[in-house]
Amino acid sequence: MRPEGLADDPAWFSIAAVERDTGIGKDTLRVWERRYGFPTPRRDALGGRSYPGEQVEKLRVVKRLLDAGHRPGHVVMLGVDELQAISARAAADARPLGDDRLASELDSCFELLRKHDIDSLKRMLWQSQLRMGLAGFIRDILVPMNTRVGAAWMRGELRVYHEHVFTQIQMALLHQAMAGLADPGFSRPRVLLGSFPGEPHGLGLVMAEALLAIDGARCLPLGVQVPLWDIALAAEAFEADIVAVGFSGCMNPNQIHDGLLELRAMLPLKVVMWAGGSAPVLARRPVAGVKVLAELGAIHGSLLDWHRGER
Repeated sequence: MRPEGLADDPAWFSIAAVERDTGIGKDTLRVWERRYGFPTPRRDALGGRSYPGEQVEKLRVVKRLLDAGHRPGHVVMLGVDELQAISARAAADARPLGDDRLASELDSCFELLRKHDIDSLKRMLWQSQLRMGLAGFIRDILVPMNTRVGAAWMRGELRVYHEHVFTQIQMALLHQAMAGLADPGFSRPRVLLGSFPGEPHGLGLVMAEALLAIDGARCLPLGVQVPLWDIALAAEAFEADIVAVGFSGCMNPNQIHDGLLELRAMLPLKVVMWAGGSAPVLARRPVAGVKVLAELGAIHGSLLDWHRGER
């Protein structure tokens, strides 16, 4: 029996199936069709759209590039070869320069994931974390590995399930490592972490939580897709000093910008707001009273600024 939502021809996908498969909304697909001439669906007698498999594959790659910070106008009209070239450059950027041992370690981790040797991958990652320390492990292993896994997915070397498995492994390792850190007790600042509705990715928030915990901050994670009003209520209830929200780039830029404005207005001025992640709108359209952390490495310096009163 064919999955619900597919077009009658198994080589073609309905617009509902494409939305579920790629994470690109129906309205966005229609806008791209008018604006960029891609995708190019066929229409049935009632005007319903269906898409060939090769276009769906390209849309998956485009979605990955958008999540990595590329703009639709720069990638939607590119051919598959050009998209794969962008992906290859991303993979090259994920390799550490001048450190053959670290590059070899990343190669080994990638191969274990590709070959589905999950037990060995977990053991290798755990040993790396013990050897490097948690901060170095996040910076030198997890961040470049995530870039590499995403690039390999775009080239068709890995499937979506590889990425999901790797994400869950990382989450478990990070939570286990944080459980072994000293309890910060009543130390300050108290940092509330979460993401807006429509932002489903939470790995970056967990990495940020780990780096904050290393520096002695007391973290209060809310998880992903939290209504703005509930973030504001939680900040009041837990007496948060900092509210940190993360974005992967999959949300509409206007939703991010407007959401930051709205949340900033809900919070007392004494509460600091941080926004981090790969969404380009954070740099292009700054919001007054919101500090943008362009990378995880900015957390340490931002905490020092908070302690000095430079907020």
